[in-house]
Amino acid sequence: MMKRITTVNAKEEIAKLKNEQCAEDDVFFQAMEEVLLSLLPLFKSDEVYAKSAKNAIIRRLITPDRVIKFQVAWLDDNHEIQVNTGYRVQFNNALGPYKGGLRFHPTVNEGILKFLGFEQILKNALTGLPIGGAKGGSDFDPKGKSDFEVMKFCAAFMKELHKYIGPRIDVPAGDIGVGAREIGYLFGQYKSITSSFEGVLTGKPYFFGGSLMRPEATGYGVIYFTEKMLELETKDTECLKEKICTVSGSGNVALHAIEKLQHLGATAVACTDSKGTLYDHRGLDLELLKELKLNRRVSLKEYIKKHTDAEFIPVSDYPEDAHAVWDIPCYAAFPCATQNELTVLDAKRLIKNGCRCVAEGANMPTTAEAVRIILKSDMYFAPAKAANAGGVAVSGFEMSQNAAMQKWTFEEVDTKLKATMEEICINVSETAKEYGVEGNYVDGANIAGFKRVADAMIAEGI
Repeated sequence: MMKRITTVNAKEEIAKLKNEQCAEDDVFFQAMEEVLLSLLPLFKSDEVYAKSAKNAIIRRLITPDRVIKFQVAWLDDNHEIQVNTGYRVQFNNALGPYKGGLRFHPTVNEGILKFLGFEQILKNALTGLPIGGAKGGSDFDPKGKSDFEVMKFCAAFMKELHKYIGPRIDVPAGDIGVGAREIGYLFGQYKSITSSFEGVLTGKPYFFGGSLMRPEATGYGVIYFTEKMLELETKDTECLKEKICTVSGSGNVALHAIEKLQHLGATAVACTDSKGTLYDHRGLDLELLKELKLNRRVSLKEYIKKHTDAEFIPVSDYPEDAHAVWDIPCYAAFPCATQNELTVLDAKRLIKNGCRCVAEGANMPTTAEAVRIILKSDMYFAPAKAANAGGVAVSGFEMSQNAAMQKWTFEEVDTKLKATMEEICINVSETAKEYGVEGNYVDGANIAGFKRVADAMIAEGI
């Protein structure tokens, strides 16, 4: 008799994999454990997936197709050779070409990229687009580097990466530390090496193949998803209007989430950077935030020079496992900075202060235990792989525009993005209801994404 998947052997599989891997994979195992345990309602009710051991779907899903690691040697402004490590984790292409961002940040390592690539598989599946999951990057830090140094690094990085990517093979995008500037340099080097002008990267500048609305996509998308989720759960079609919201981060995702909240009539009162939390009870001055973080790239503390009634709370004012931004009373909280930034203590403070909703704009920004606490409360929770899928959705739109040699208007892209995020939300909600976990958007997202990928893997064989 074929062995059915249960809570016990799912945990045994996780333990076995932990023993096989290195310590830097901790965040990958956190994501993997969440997904596998979320799938138990599916395994209990559907024979095809309960007996998926026959096709080794779980083992194949959590094992990357390949992990590419390479040296990146580049010349700095002092004519000294610097060396970084580059990576590309091509995780699963059952649904289409590998798709996922490149991250340039000192914290990048193989474990973080495996986590991000694994999450990308299910996130991409939820969009309904024909794309697989991947992630890549380097421990290179663009901060403090000249444009020439960034260009030299990108050229050296692409010199190796180009061997493994292509418009029907693997289509990288941007992520932390990789914006339009970096994508432009990477694309220029790819074109120089291959003599091909093709849609091998997304997030390109608009004037040579990029899509309008790509910078706004993830931030706008998380708000569109949240708005639809709250409408489904509360039956209120203007659920965010005149509500107080807090947002962590002050990068691309956070700033555009704040922008869309303002469009909907909500009041975003707080955001963060590595130095601390900015709190403006009247509502954040978005134009000033963009000037500080996108143009001048300085601390949020500079904000209070213009708005003296605002408050800047240094990181040192709070214990390591708590953050000031989540101690501010709000209706909805949007963690948009980095992984594991919203802790157990933060979750308890949000609940105590009457927060009704947490929606993840960053990748897995809420710790596993904090998620469990939130799900047991009366708060609504929008998980990252569903809520922040707007970025990859618009990247998919860019691939379509490149393939057809077309340009869509801002309004066309925005309309398609909103429709996609609402479709994802409805799919996740209905999937959760179908498998007996109504209102649990974590399980609903994991089950819906897994089913689409698993069906393709079973149909394709090995």
